[in-house]
Amino acid sequence: MEEECTLELRIKTLIGMIAFAAMTRLLPHPPNFTAVTAMALFAGAQIADRRLALLVPLVALFLTDLALGLHAGMLLVYLCVAAVVVMGALTGPQQLTKIAGASVAGSVLFFVVTNFGVWVQDGLYPRTLSGLADCYVAAIPFFQTALVGDLVYTAALFGGYQALRRAVPSLASVR
Repeated sequence: MEEECTLELRIKTLIGMIAFAAMTRLLPHPPNFTAVTAMALFAGAQIADRRLALLVPLVALFLTDLALGLHAGMLLVYLCVAAVVVMGALTGPQQLTKIAGASVAGSVLFFVVTNFGVWVQDGLYPRTLSGLADCYVAAIPFFQTALVGDLVYTAALFGGYQALRRAVPSLASVR
């Protein structure tokens, strides 16, 4: 019974942290400096129930998207979030270098996939290799900001949860 209560506390804590991370999207921030990749990575690494690990960040993202506005490229964003959750599950919760590497990989994935979507869907660039290259080059400043945001939020979520686990012993006893 005690282990069940501890697991419930852990799940509620993780969901709360992911929800808080998603809510930061609603605050003023530099373009692409958000917690989207970090919350997906964190969910995948920390939530043992894989369905819940996938569902929580997607629902959090969707709810904030309702407030921010829906757009045509959202499917690609949601697919990237799902892929980063899988990266988190493969990375695990404890290895700092792997977590940092997965954060960078998630940033690169978002950059490549979503900007490819912009090139295909928006008609801003000619549908040539040169147009695709122009699309990626134009997005580099946004990638730099996204990469820094992903690393900052990844450190905040993983580091914050480790600090909570030290402060609340019942969180430390369950994976």
